[in-house]
Amino acid sequence: MSWTPVATIDEFSATDRKYCELSDEIQLGVFKHEDGSFYAVEIWCSHQRVSLMNGDLEDHELMCPLHGACFDIRNGKHLSLPAVKPIAAYAIKVEGEQIFVDPEIILDPNK
Repeated sequence: MSWTPVATIDEFSATDRKYCELSDEIQLGVFKHEDGSFYAVEIWCSHQRVSLMNGDLEDHELMCPLHGACFDIRNGKHLSLPAVKPIAAYAIKVEGEQIFVDPEIILDPNK
């Protein structure tokens, strides 16, 4: 699949997130951090299949709105119970105004 355009920077003028469906298997959220950097993670909590799109985002920590499990948007690492597994975090790049994700490059949650 390689680098896929998923958003433009302008789309984040009034929000810090965007839902993107790349395939039946890959639904992800693109998040804009307060420092202006972008991150892409799968939207399904690893504890129970609940969407993380409406979860609170504080610094790099995304909280599941159902049970409060937290994940690091930089690498998908699970940070708190009840989650015991990470979520996928994808390689992302910005070129000009366009934001791209490579769904074939899943980042290591231990880095």
